[in-house]
Amino acid sequence: MDYFYQPDIIHDAFHLDEEESRHCAKVLRKKIEDQIIVLDGKGGIYTCKIKKIHGKQVEFDIIDKRTREESGYSVHLVIAPTKNADRIEWLIEKSIEIGLHQISFIDCHNSERHGLNMARIRKKVISAMKQCQNPYLPIVNDILPLKDYLDTADENSEKYICHASGGKGNYLINAANRGSSYLVLIGPEGDFTKEELSQTEKKGFIPVSLGNSRLRTETAGLVACVVLNELNLKT
Repeated sequence: MDYFYQPDIIHDAFHLDEEESRHCAKVLRKKIEDQIIVLDGKGGIYTCKIKKIHGKQVEFDIIDKRTREESGYSVHLVIAPTKNADRIEWLIEKSIEIGLHQISFIDCHNSERHGLNMARIRKKVISAMKQCQNPYLPIVNDILPLKDYLDTADENSEKYICHASGGKGNYLINAANRGSSYLVLIGPEGDFTKEELSQTEKKGFIPVSLGNSRLRTETAGLVACVVLNELNLKT
């Protein structure tokens, strides 16, 4: 069954928005009486039946609703965008499939990309959420200079930083505690400067290693997501 997104379904919005309606009716060629799954992005999973297709809107009735409980941990990735925008979009797609709860973007001294098309990024996030049938929409935060981001970093999270010259022998899988909120900071392709590393240290970020190989920025982000999800899925 095909999945769609309507965040206002909890406020009695029993229709898909224009873009979702077009995909439903024009691309997937759904018909009246067909069943679809609608996600509200807050844990709700609605089995629905299409009752009307008109203009640019698909209307539906709710047949059944269920709710998936939130995981007992959260992964927040804070990362400098890569020069190639496709790579960061790939990271978003794959990390959401694995288990990402929030992503923030930072602008560093060595960053080769200082801005992002956030509207496109948010569409990628929604698409990935539907693809992996995750009823929780990950939070996406606009890009900020590193210093400004550090001033807003969640003090209640376990805070880690992955960079080329730090964390030797202190592997993330061993440093992190199960069932926590994790904030993982990953720098640009040119790595953090000494001044930036000093700033992160003052904010309580612990240097960790993701392995013995030197990883691309987007690979490091994905590995961090894999490690923290694997840690919490262990029985």
